[in-house]
Amino acid sequence: MKEQNSFIFPKGFFWGASTAAHQVEGSTVNDWSEWEKSEKRLKHLRKLKLIEKFGEDNFISGMAADNYHRFDDDFKMAKEMGHNATRFSLEWSRIEPEEGKFDEREIQHYQDVIRSARTNGLEPFVTIWHWPIPLWLRDKGGWESKHMPKYFARYADRVVTALSHDVRFWITLNEPQVYSAESFLIGEWPPQKMNPSAYLKVFHNLIKAHIAAYHVIKRISPEAQIGIASHNMHFEASRRSFTGHIFKAVADWWWNFYFLGRIANYQDFIGLNHYFHHKMDHWWKNRKNRILSDLGWELYPESMEHVLMDLKRFGKPIYITENGLADEGDVKRPWFIVETLKRVHRAIENGVDVRGYLHWSLLDNFEWGEGFWPRFGLIEVDYKTLERKMRPSAHLYRDICLRNGVTEELLEKYKNLL
Repeated sequence: MKEQNSFIFPKGFFWGASTAAHQVEGSTVNDWSEWEKSEKRLKHLRKLKLIEKFGEDNFISGMAADNYHRFDDDFKMAKEMGHNATRFSLEWSRIEPEEGKFDEREIQHYQDVIRSARTNGLEPFVTIWHWPIPLWLRDKGGWESKHMPKYFARYADRVVTALSHDVRFWITLNEPQVYSAESFLIGEWPPQKMNPSAYLKVFHNLIKAHIAAYHVIKRISPEAQIGIASHNMHFEASRRSFTGHIFKAVADWWWNFYFLGRIANYQDFIGLNHYFHHKMDHWWKNRKNRILSDLGWELYPESMEHVLMDLKRFGKPIYITENGLADEGDVKRPWFIVETLKRVHRAIENGVDVRGYLHWSLLDNFEWGEGFWPRFGLIEVDYKTLERKMRPSAHLYRDICLRNGVTEELLEKYKNLL
């Protein structure tokens, strides 16, 4: 039987790419920007000889990609690339720089951003919180504070009231599993704590904050579609390892399903961020001798189908809100996009209600821990001049978007990249 080489997606499918404010806007003042310059942070980087390798500026976000001033040009490029959707985040520290005092100029700025997206034919998926918090909130205990759900609901009330007439899709939280673990359990990100009690407190405060924001948004905009961006991994148990199957079950329960289960009655869709596959043996380990990204992350497109099939249990529409790789030379990205989308299509054929794919990322950006050197963008950014240039994979992805899928004609056209 001839292998299927054309994969056409459902009518109305959303195609696009994602960004996050702190990573692309530039000139932010929040807990993350302060941490980047802290001696504790820099001392750790010197110890690992990363300052010596990349330079101190690599690890300080600074102007980033200056998307704050260049958003309209960036959206025009997205339109040129055939996109019909975009995901971006609001920067809490700009909107509420002092407790209870909202900056109307910044709210107007995000109104302009949304208007530009609409003008360029892009459906906006707006993330209310993508990790950094204002300094006043940091000083009140941040996500460890029992008052945090109240603060978050107040912030959501203000921005949704101002922006809801042009926004249909709201993502309240980005990757709550990752943020709580990296910042309060592993201790890699601000505030760099390694405290299981704090981790659990933050994790459950995030659940409460989402539910509180959900009620706020529905009161303001009953027709709004609300979800989170959940970072789900594919845990695969070794067939010969009984303990591997146990660890897989526990990992799936806690990492992939617990948060979504707790908010099941307070979400209209699931946003899926997917990057990782782990082979479970006596604990877990990445598969060896596989294709790797510039960051050393395994590239395993097959895992996308598995995580999508796992999410079928929730009975919600799914939008893939992040999926991508660091690939400065753009050598593996074309292959990765095509092979991943084949797996998305297969999941749809098996009854999973997937309605969109937003690649990470639209632009090269500032990575949270690694800084500027990893290159995730469909659009290459020269950080000295801030000039933008479409990578070859962006042309391939444009044709996928315009064709609403992967066709044999397209595969033939781009066979030199694949």
